[in-house]
Formats: sequence, structure tokens, C-alpha cells
Amino acid sequence: MKVELNSPSATLLPAGRSVKQVSTGSTTATQGAAQDRTTFHSDSLSVTSLTSQAMSSPEIRQDKVDTLSQSVNNGTYQLDATRIAGAIVDSKSE
Repeated sequence: MKVELNSPSATLLPAGRSVKQVSTGSTTATQGAAQDRTTFHSDSLSVTSLTSQAMSSPEIRQDKVDTLSQSVNNGTYQLDATRIAGAIVDSKSE
């Protein structure tokens, strides 16, 4: 998909808290053709909710970080390729 920034249909979206809709394409090109549409929505309730979610997430488990850092520095940290591959496959199937 190529985006023409200098085309007459390219517009800048003003910043604001209301719902903005941007649509591209021409409805006269072909009747019944699907039209691409994007909606941006931001309100203080969702921002507040996301902020409280982030603030309530667990803090860094410094003891784990220190243990792993020490293992890496000592050269004793071992990677298990089979477990890594399994975790990659499992994450792709979700």
C-alpha cells in the first residue's frame, strides 16, 4: 500500500479528545466497493484506566534480576534451545 502524502485527500488530524474519522477512497469509483475507514478515539476514562493498570503491575523483582545478572557475568547462565523453540511455537499458536 502506497501512501501519497502530497495528494489532495491527505489531511492532518487535529489533536483533541473527540472521535475523529478519516476515510480514503472514492465512493464513485465502483459502486458497492468497500471503503477503508480508520477511527481514532481517546478519552480521559480510558487513559485513566490504562494508567491505573500500569501503576498496579508488579514492581521489578530485583532478586531475580540480580541472580540472572550474576549468572550471565559468571558465564554460568545456560540457554535451553528446546525450551526456547517451544516457547516461540507456543506464542505463535495463541
